[in-house]
Amino acid sequence: MTDKNYILCFDTCLEKMYITLSTDNSIIESETVENHDLKYHSAFLISSVGQILNKHNLKPENIQLIGINNGPGSFTGIRACTTTARVMAQQLDVKAVGVSSLEIITKAYEDTKHPSKPVLTALDARKNMAYLYLNNEIKGAVAIDKIKEIIENGDFEILTDDKLQPVLGGTSYQKLHLPLGEKLAELTIQKSKTEDCDWRKLKPLYIQPPPMG
Repeated sequence: MTDKNYILCFDTCLEKMYITLSTDNSIIESETVENHDLKYHSAFLISSVGQILNKHNLKPENIQLIGINNGPGSFTGIRACTTTARVMAQQLDVKAVGVSSLEIITKAYEDTKHPSKPVLTALDARKNMAYLYLNNEIKGAVAIDKIKEIIENGDFEILTDDKLQPVLGGTSYQKLHLPLGEKLAELTIQKSKTEDCDWRKLKPLYIQPPPMG
């Protein structure tokens, strides 16, 4: 099995952890790990990756590309995800790709649901703000009232989360079973072909500053 190009992707930024092992052409395994206790699910990242590699008789040295969700999301999850990817990529001397949770969620929704209107994605950023993704761009943390103005004409299909769905309407991605791990793998491969993916340039995507303390 070691004559193939293996891509390892993982995401500890959202409410569930996703780990995907793939090649350039197919998904080998995509696993979702839910947190059922007080620990961050990122605490299980290394052991879960090891289990998946062992299951397919692979070693870390067989990985040629690493992709992660680099935010926005849980600050602890973003930090854990990015740090793990940087360390692994440095040790293995491979490329590392960061993809935003906003792009992953939006593209997975578009491919799965085939919306008839452009998708506006807004995820809770607290303090009456939302992380906004529109027209294939991250618009930053935007006031909820501003987003209401943008969507009032009905020009967009609204994709959001459980927290903001009662406020903005539309659909919460958390109510759907979107193939987020598979989409992360696909976007990782795409970006690796067009972007500079030096692991040294992989940074957490903190749209808002992390909390102090």
